[in-house]
Amino acid sequence: MTRRYASPVAVLRLFAAAREAAGTNSAEVGGSTVADVLDAAVDRFGDGFAAVLATSKVWVNGEEVPRDHPVSDNDEVAVLPPVSGGT
Repeated sequence: MTRRYASPVAVLRLFAAAREAAGTNSAEVGGSTVADVLDAAVDRFGDGFAAVLATSKVWVNGEEVPRDHPVSDNDEVAVLPPVSGGT
């Protein structure tokens, strides 16, 4: 089987404003680090997504990680924007 990507492929999960900005709740995105995945996502989804990303937390496989964290095939990278609400 031939790989379609030169780098690992993560599943990018998008929530709330990130989902709205991207127009989808998930996408497969290649990258060796979280930063690579997020940069590729910004290239794909544009400036509106970049603006949301600037205030979002990023988790890999359920744990908050720094942007230089390595990404492996089938890792789940979640973008969690701040949520307002309540009283």
